[in-house]
Amino acid sequence: MVSSGELAYAVKIAVGLLVVPVVAVVGVIYSGRTTSQPPPAATVQPAQPAALDPLARTLAAIPEGPAGASIHRGYEIVSKTFETLPGNGGNGLHCTSCHLDGGTLAGAGPWIGLPAVFPEFRARSGKRDPLPRRINDCFERSMNGTALAPEGADMAAILDYINFISRDAPGGKPPPGRGFKRIEPPLTPDRAAGAQKYTPRCASCHGADGAGLLADGKYAFPPVWGERSFNIGAGMARLDTAAAFIRANMPRGAGGTLSDQDAYDIADFMIYQPRPDFAGKVHDWPQGGKPRDTRY
Repeated sequence: MVSSGELAYAVKIAVGLLVVPVVAVVGVIYSGRTTSQPPPAATVQPAQPAALDPLARTLAAIPEGPAGASIHRGYEIVSKTFETLPGNGGNGLHCTSCHLDGGTLAGAGPWIGLPAVFPEFRARSGKRDPLPRRINDCFERSMNGTALAPEGADMAAILDYINFISRDAPGGKPPPGRGFKRIEPPLTPDRAAGAQKYTPRCASCHGADGAGLLADGKYAFPPVWGERSFNIGAGMARLDTAAAFIRANMPRGAGGTLSDQDAYDIADFMIYQPRPDFAGKVHDWPQGGKPRDTRY
């Protein structure tokens, strides 16, 4: 038989067990009511670098501070060479006219990994050239201009940019896609056919007269012959090099759509159009072995 005290204690426990769910339910109901506090603001996620193209991701990763400022300056020089350094750039080309996508595109003269392979012996100079000498070759030949001070701030900025885009490249060996992938075996070009092929495939960007396309006083597409183009000492003035570049990268955005023969025909037509001379050519290949496809 249950005593009166035991019965009272049991009733108290039962009431307590009922109170807890009721409080929980009331709390849930109350929490759904509108209060004086505003709801938390929605978090807007910024655009992630992964959504950008490879070059944009690279530029977005440049650090802040003086080091980053030099890297940005280097990119500005290579992408707007004549506009940035009119005293050194002698024509309408930019470094990135040939070294596409900021020097990051395989098969289009990429710079990624170059700091690890220079100094490098070059048959054209007959000696081991440091990377600044290689860069100045482009200023004197491709830009038809004058060399930068090897120890100057502008050269340092270019080197800082190249080092930055090479930060993840394996060292001690040529990077993948270096230079321009040659067409093998080399073909015999038809210059007359190249003239006919140039008009529908190239003239809309580079002009019927090869003078390039200006927009707001700046070259949107570079001149490929004439006084504002590269001189005969430039790498792009060599038949095999020009054909390889055209085959892989032209028309821009549709690289690989021309045949090997098309590329050779157009290249032969293009490189033999009038262009500036290069007085320093007399010093090239001092040990012999001048390639068959040189213009001189």
